[in-house]
Amino acid sequence: MNVGGREIALYNVDGAYYATDDVCTHDEASLADGELFGCIVECPLHGARFDVRNGKALSLPAVYPVRTYPTRISDAGVEVTV
Repeated sequence: MNVGGREIALYNVDGAYYATDDVCTHDEASLADGELFGCIVECPLHGARFDVRNGKALSLPAVYPVRTYPTRISDAGVEVTV
């Protein structure tokens, strides 16, 4: 999704919503196209893993975190602050 000119990936982890930049910090791959294992998203290109709660890179080949964004639930749905 595009929020404020940024491509954002949105994750639902047991009813809690998290948002990160959609692009893997290792290569130009969409994290929204990756698989979610609990609170860990795996990049579909090279398998780098990130914690969606804080953006921390958890496995190579990624060494830099992804940016995270605050979310909240409103009457309109999930809101992401960029």
